Amino acid sequence: MSQNEIKPVGVEILEKSGLDVKKLIDKLVKATAAEFTTYYYYTILRMHLTGIEGEGLKEIAEDARLEDRLHFELMTQRIYELGGSLPRDIREVADISACADAYLPQNWKDPKEILKVLLEAEQCAIRTWKEVCDMTYGKDPRTYDLAQRILQEEIEHEAWFLELLYARPSGHFRRSYPGEGPQSRKSKFE
Repeated sequence: MSQNEIKPVGVEILEKSGLDVKKLIDKLVKATAAEFTTYYYYTILRMHLTGIEGEGLKEIAEDARLEDRLHFELMTQRIYELGGSLPRDIREVADISACADAYLPQNWKDPKEILKVLLEAEQCAIRTWKEVCDMTYGKDPRTYDLAQRILQEEIEHEAWFLELLYARPSGHFRRSYPGEGPQSRKSKFE
């Protein structure tokens, strides 16, 4: 921030509540980078879900993929509101991601191997967004609200992939449209 800029009152209040805003921005940038890279890798993983079994999994992978893009877009706004920014270089985005890359597995012809990669990505996202929730609870209601809605969807994504991998009863309900993001599109004030 330059000397001529006024510190936003919203940031000032967060700091007075005991929140380390710089640390939060760093965490959000890394979490948001993970959402973006996951969206990228899910695009590739979805393309490799082929054959009779794989084709049936594409829609569920697509829902998770599009919702992860929504998470990226949702939290990017908050990063900028807090005075942060995303890296200007896409290579840096991948390097700082809070989660490991969701690479296409060697045995990509086995849909269960792809499901395992999808599951691991969702589990990392759950841990990451839970950390953001813990960091902001009682200190930053706006970021907390956004992060907990993203967390709810990531937990739902994990459940989908666990159901598919381990033949559990299904809790996956068809979205009204691909990438609906039923939690992250809602405001708690709606």
